[in-house]
Amino acid sequence: MTDESPRPEHAGSEHGATEHDVHREVTELEGQSATAARIFDLRRIIGGLFVLYGIIVTITGITDSQAAIDKAEGVNINLWTGIGMLILGVFFLAWLKLRPTPPPLPAEDTGDEEPVH
Repeated sequence: MTDESPRPEHAGSEHGATEHDVHREVTELEGQSATAARIFDLRRIIGGLFVLYGIIVTITGITDSQAAIDKAEGVNINLWTGIGMLILGVFFLAWLKLRPTPPPLPAEDTGDEEPVH
């Protein structure tokens, strides 16, 4: 009659991980998560795409023929749309630069450590 349930004092010893190792790994993963959040910020993606497409549409507007302009009742719609897209893309990228994603708050203490006086 053996008890196959793990005993609490040996719960972490099977894998060789101590509480310090687990805490270090959690802290490392939190740092990687914060980096991923900054890299994949939607403002960067949206701003970059608007700038890219704005450049393409602006070049198309600059090189439009008179027939294409006449088709739009005399308005070079590709040029104006491209400029608008460029402005919007630059706005998103400036917003990202001026207000970056804040770093994550430090984890709350669990009360395991003694406060230093």
